[in-house]
Amino acid sequence: MYILKNAWISITRNVSRNLLIGIIVVVIAVAATIALSILNSANQIVNAYNNEYECKATIGTNRENLMKTFKKNENSSAENMINDFANLEQVSEDDINKYGNSDYVKNYYYTYSVGMNANGLSEATDHVQKETTETRTEKKTTHQAPPGGHPGQGQTTTEEETQITKTVENIKAQNGAFTVIGYNSYSSMSDFIDGNYTITSGKVTSDFTSNTCVVSEELASLNNLSVGSKITLVDPKNTSLTYELEVTGIYKENSMEAKDMGSMFSSSVNNIITNQTVCKKFLSADSSLKATVTPTFVLKDKEHAEDFANEVKAKGLNENFEVTNNLEEVVDAAKGIDNISSFAQTFLLIVLIIGAVVLFVINMINIRERKYEIGVLRTIGMSKLKVITQFMCELLIVTLLSLAIGSAIGAATSAPVANRLLESEIVNSQMQKENIDKNFGGDMGPGGPGMEAPPDEPEPEKFDGMVEMKAVEDIEAVVDFIVLAELLGIGIGLTLISSIASCIAIVRFKPLTILKERS
Repeated sequence: MYILKNAWISITRNVSRNLLIGIIVVVIAVAATIALSILNSANQIVNAYNNEYECKATIGTNRENLMKTFKKNENSSAENMINDFANLEQVSEDDINKYGNSDYVKNYYYTYSVGMNANGLSEATDHVQKETTETRTEKKTTHQAPPGGHPGQGQTTTEEETQITKTVENIKAQNGAFTVIGYNSYSSMSDFIDGNYTITSGKVTSDFTSNTCVVSEELASLNNLSVGSKITLVDPKNTSLTYELEVTGIYKENSMEAKDMGSMFSSSVNNIITNQTVCKKFLSADSSLKATVTPTFVLKDKEHAEDFANEVKAKGLNENFEVTNNLEEVVDAAKGIDNISSFAQTFLLIVLIIGAVVLFVINMINIRERKYEIGVLRTIGMSKLKVITQFMCELLIVTLLSLAIGSAIGAATSAPVANRLLESEIVNSQMQKENIDKNFGGDMGPGGPGMEAPPDEPEPEKFDGMVEMKAVEDIEAVVDFIVLAELLGIGIGLTLISSIASCIAIVRFKPLTILKERS
């Protein structure tokens, strides 16, 4: 106890010297508090980005491998290649469920895509159908009896040229001029979430079991469709099977492909968007009708994206398909925040190094000035360890008091900076949420556009991994217990480093030699 008492007396006796040390520690504490607060806020933002931009994987056509397969067949013509592709075995719903049963997958969903025709609905196309004439040479063998022979003993081969006039048939018309896409929830409608599609009239209905649809504004303009219009889809394999859908919304495509000057219409012009229930009606009524099932797997973390792809291949994925992901987009999303975090870490490291060096030098000068005091304490019987402990206590007391002052100043200074960072993130999230609302044609809630959330709804609906962030005016705990603990660790570390000079000096100094030099 007397060591602490002596340490405090020494501090009050040498106010100017300890004030200088205190000022340096205060500056270090302010800089460290700001840096740690920015790091803390950056980590919060990165976590928000990780929740917002989930790593997703999907299964698509491996066109490179598909072309290699086609080239192996020397007799492959363009028509044969198209037919082979049309007959390519698609990924089934059972396969998707098998792939989704993985430790790497958080959840998954899939969309249906079915080719259909329509009564009284003109397909939007910039290709004119023309008539062509095909000349075909056929060899015919006829049986003719030779002179004096029996019937069937002789054969005669003749060549005839047959001209066949036919109309070039649109492949889409054969397999359905329109592509009907079925979803099962808002969260699976990534084109609307990403802003590729935006509702311009009406809305996407929240009832994913009704006979409703949304169509492109180009198709609507071409066929005089509006919200409330009825369209009749026809099974391309069996024209007796028809289905009536009500148009609840009209959308436009905003992607770069939609602005292609080489095409009159956007790529989605003939897409009719509905729900999976409608598509399954098509398939159950006609077993010969084929559907393309496109899955999306939401992974638990981006580190296992490659592991999931390898697992799907091991489970028997056809070599003509491949697993792709949005890993690059996820990494790029938080790149700016990572840069801020790296800057804060570098700034903190520089401040600590410079601060430790300055304190070490000042403490070394301080020890030389107090050389006689050390000699007296050692002469009256105080051990080296106790002398070292007293000097360390002096520095620790000054450091802790300065840290308290510096952390208070740093908290007041860093809070606006951290709040500004999170405020920007919150505003960005809210803008994204509002844009998604507009894309779907209404205010989104857990129940759908314009609908209030059910009272028992535990949390707001996610859209492609994004949850609406609640706006806050400020952050009450920018400098939290973790930051304070880190500051305490910094203070103890600086004390130990700067005390090395006193430890070395006290161990080397000899009391009698010090007193003789003094006399």
